[in-house]
This record gives sequence, structure tokens and C-alpha cells, in this order.
Amino acid sequence: MASAPPPSAAKVYSANSFVSLPAELKSDTYDTSREKRRAEAERLAIRCRLKRHYQLQLNDPSPPAIIDDPSLVRWALAKSQNVYPTFRPTPKMSFLGAAYGLGPILFCIFVLKADRDRKEKRIQEGKYKRPFSVFF
Repeated sequence: MASAPPPSAAKVYSANSFVSLPAELKSDTYDTSREKRRAEAERLAIRCRLKRHYQLQLNDPSPPAIIDDPSLVRWALAKSQNVYPTFRPTPKMSFLGAAYGLGPILFCIFVLKADRDRKEKRIQEGKYKRPFSVFF
């Protein structure tokens, strides 16, 4: 004979007159409705069925060529196709995009220009002889 489920912690715990009830044990936040518990149980059952199916494929003596994990497929699909709804352009992201996109280009231009100016100054002073080059 099945006994009734144990009472929730919110019902067991009685608040002291000197101490208030913690937020975790308040019945409006801790206890869920019957529909929510049923939906959680259904989701748990679906996850258990998918896990059992995957484990059966994984431990099969003659396994198929590709073992399909539906939860992994769903995760990869959500990861690859649901990027932009969660992305928000902010000033920080704009700055980082400009820094990573334009920063290396501007750095290379600065280094090459500084090296060219340094060589030209040494040539003007007569300390460096311009090498013969067919391409320049």
C-alpha cells in the first residue's frame, strides 16, 4: 500500500516568532502547482526514454555505423541556429568588434610606416645605402 508523499519542507518548518521564514521555504516560491509537477515528470520521462535509447545503441553488440543522440542533435541545432535572438548589440560589443577588426590592420600599417620612415631617415643621413631592388 502506497503511503502519502512526505510533506514539503515549507509545511514541516514552522517559523519562530523571532526568526522569519527563509525565502527558500516560503510556500509560494517552494511549492509548485500540480500542473508544473506533472509537466516536470513528463519532461523527466522523455529524458529517461531518450537516455535509455542512446544507452541501448551504445551498448549494442552490433552497433549501427552512426549512433544518434537526439539530445545532442537538438543542442547542436539550437546552438547553431538560435544565435541572433540572444545577441544584443551594445556599445561594448561595437568597440570590441572595431578593436578586433580594425586593430590588427592599423597596427600593421603603423609598424610598416614607422619602419619605412626610419629607413628613409637613415638613407637621407647617409648611414644606410638603398639596396637595389627590381620590384620597388
